[in-house]
Amino acid sequence: MKLSKPLFFSFIFLLTIGNPAGVHASDAGYNDSKKNGINGFRPTKLFVFGDSYSDTGNYRKLESVSWKQPYGFTFPGKPSGRFSDGRVITDYIAEFLGVKSPTPFRWMNHAQHRLQYGMNFAFGGTGVFDTFIPAGLNMTTQIGFLQKLIDDSVYTNSDLQSSMALLTVCGNDYLDYLLRGRGTIEDLVPYTKKVVNQVATNMKRLHSMGVKKVSVTSMEPIGCLPGETANSSFRQCNDNLNSVVMLHNSKLQKMVARLNSQTPDSPYFILDLFSPFITIFKQKKLPQEGSTRFETPLKPCCVGVSKGYDCANVDQKGVKMYKICSDPNVAFFWDRSHPTQAGWSAVYESLKATLHEHLF
Repeated sequence: MKLSKPLFFSFIFLLTIGNPAGVHASDAGYNDSKKNGINGFRPTKLFVFGDSYSDTGNYRKLESVSWKQPYGFTFPGKPSGRFSDGRVITDYIAEFLGVKSPTPFRWMNHAQHRLQYGMNFAFGGTGVFDTFIPAGLNMTTQIGFLQKLIDDSVYTNSDLQSSMALLTVCGNDYLDYLLRGRGTIEDLVPYTKKVVNQVATNMKRLHSMGVKKVSVTSMEPIGCLPGETANSSFRQCNDNLNSVVMLHNSKLQKMVARLNSQTPDSPYFILDLFSPFITIFKQKKLPQEGSTRFETPLKPCCVGVSKGYDCANVDQKGVKMYKICSDPNVAFFWDRSHPTQAGWSAVYESLKATLHEHLF
């Protein structure tokens, strides 16, 4: 299958290319485990690795659109390095744990008081292997950053034993494979095995370093991202691309089950992104109190006003080349690839049961 131009730009943006203040999801330290009085392992630190779905500001301000208006429109009211109008999945999982959202690795020297909550090493645009943009920041490299901090005694074995790791793997490796012309979608079958095997290597490495619980996201339905559905006026997903996602997720599930069968205490688990995304696209309510349907779930809130222009683009005179919907709270997608804060909030609600099961 030929990769469409909309998908090309969708992924380069998705998963492309911090805030020194370390924006976080909840200063109040909300913790579901305390709310429900459940006893068990309660991580006090969160270490994050992956791409733009979990990046909270690891690029310098001139390197990424995530530091440009209108990103951060909903929260904190200005760009904060997140690829959304507000909070992303990292912030909500930190909220679940009752800790502040971990500071981006790039800004650690400006946020020494936040290191107790863990650290975010995710960079938008990366994969488990090297991708087009940026090079050299794959997940192995990101984990190496944590190892260096351990070697430098920034974090101790005790810190890791009281921590959880979040890994987001959301499609950049497959995009890179297709765009480099290494093969077609039909050729991805053996490549999915290679990707998932590398995910396994990364997860085992983190656990061997001392991280108590290691989670990884399943892939979202990339064939339904706005960059791919734009040609159908945001009505039709690309089933061929989604079939690759389902193959990846199937292999991922088997891999995690195998790792847990080989390891005491089942430290590995999957955070399913695929199911809540699909549920929302089918205009069904998610399992949360007061949940409502998103009005047009495949259509992004922030769109370019001219072909070839994306959210955050301006012309040579500084005139905006994008438009924002009237209410981001009723839009699931923010731009060509990333959910809004409201979208991530809805997805997070569906992940709570999994987090409870494996942590508490």
